[in-house]
Amino acid sequence: MATPKRKTSHSRTAQRKAQWLGALSAPEFQSCPRCGEKVQAYRACAACGYYRGRKVLTVGEEEAAN
Repeated sequence: MATPKRKTSHSRTAQRKAQWLGALSAPEFQSCPRCGEKVQAYRACAACGYYRGRKVLTVGEEEAAN
């Protein structure tokens, strides 16, 4: 198995990682069709508790009412 003859410099390592890290992006946000809040894609809305038209979470105001 081959081994490196010299230590990889910090700048060379940083240049290599910069290309890979530059391709990453922050998660996208969409507006909830029911209440209009900003929601991450493929997540239930924290404001109203709906995901894809179905109620999947109980929100604080509704818990207090029950």
